[in-house]
Amino acid sequence: MHAKEVPPLAVLVALSALAVLPINMFVPSLPNIAKDLHADFALVNLAVAGYAIAIAVTHLIAGALSDRFGRRPIALVALAIFTIASLGCSLASDIETFLCCRLFQGTVIAGYAVSLAAIRDSADDQTAASRIAYVSSAWAVAPMLGPAMGGLLDAHFGWRANFLVFAMLGIAGLYLVIFHLKETNFHRTTSMGLQLSAYGELSRSARFWTYTFCMAFALGSLYAFLGGAPLVAAQLGGISSTALGFYMGMVPAGFILGSYLVGHASSRYSVTEFILTGRVLTCLGLVVGLLLVASGVTHPLAFFGPCIFVGLGNGLTMPVANARVLSLRPGLAGSASGLAAALTVMGAGVIAFFSGLLVTTSNAHFALLGVMLLSSALSLVAAILITYAEKKSASRPPGHSDCAS
Repeated sequence: MHAKEVPPLAVLVALSALAVLPINMFVPSLPNIAKDLHADFALVNLAVAGYAIAIAVTHLIAGALSDRFGRRPIALVALAIFTIASLGCSLASDIETFLCCRLFQGTVIAGYAVSLAAIRDSADDQTAASRIAYVSSAWAVAPMLGPAMGGLLDAHFGWRANFLVFAMLGIAGLYLVIFHLKETNFHRTTSMGLQLSAYGELSRSARFWTYTFCMAFALGSLYAFLGGAPLVAAQLGGISSTALGFYMGMVPAGFILGSYLVGHASSRYSVTEFILTGRVLTCLGLVVGLLLVASGVTHPLAFFGPCIFVGLGNGLTMPVANARVLSLRPGLAGSASGLAAALTVMGAGVIAFFSGLLVTTSNAHFALLGVMLLSSALSLVAAILITYAEKKSASRPPGHSDCAS
């Protein structure tokens, strides 16, 4: 009988930050990469779009493998591949080599899947929600700081310096896992067939889909904001890049506040209370933004101020929703985490794609708020369905499978 190993929260936060940092830290270097490797900018931009596909696939694979072979081995393999791929990107002399290595960098997202699964292994629902809230904050801070760091590295040392730093961070991650992350999965599955079975069970669970849709539409509103905010700035005019960075940073700051509240109050409020509060606040904030636009207010804060509630609402929603998804099949937490994360990211990506088709420089202020409100409203509908599903589940006799509904 194994005692529960409680992984250090600082290690889990570090692994999660490293998992998300490569998404956009090097983006300021894209023009220089295109010039140095003699490639079209559109082709180099696949380093962003292709990476999104890579991390979605990795979510599915890494979560299932961690249920079969343990959390630490998967984290170690993923970090080793990431480190080697980062070195490959830094040494690439042609665009084909660069893009190939860039895709393999996507394995680092396993650090996030493993972190969530390790939390589920070692904590009950309330404690898991609190710890996931802190881990999720890394997903707000890292993308906020990443481009600034990448821009400085590019300006002083060239674009290859970004990928050398990634390699060094990969080595640091390996050190943390080897010496500070103990194995938490002592009930490993005996075959990969159980993972496929788990995916089948989860796909038949109404609760799994309501939580996943809630997270996908919540994240979709954020993705739409990230893609459309520069167009709003262009429409309003007179906003410097520094000011735009500050205004856009207000949204991740809201996410950090929401996650902090979950971390400190998870024992006093239920999952549905956090989720419903987050979704309602987001919708109300965006409605206020639309009313300000309709009233003719054009100050940047009339747009970016209400958008803070997107971050705040997601900070209240995502940690507890993730914790609940992991509890649907505790013995296969990695598989549940991977499937939910992959579907959430892909769903949010689809929303961002359609947002890009609808939002233009001429209509950005109003259209972007409208798209974000629609996505948030759909997330609120899913949150209401979650409340119904939880009440229905609570009325069932003990021992009834969560994945049967």
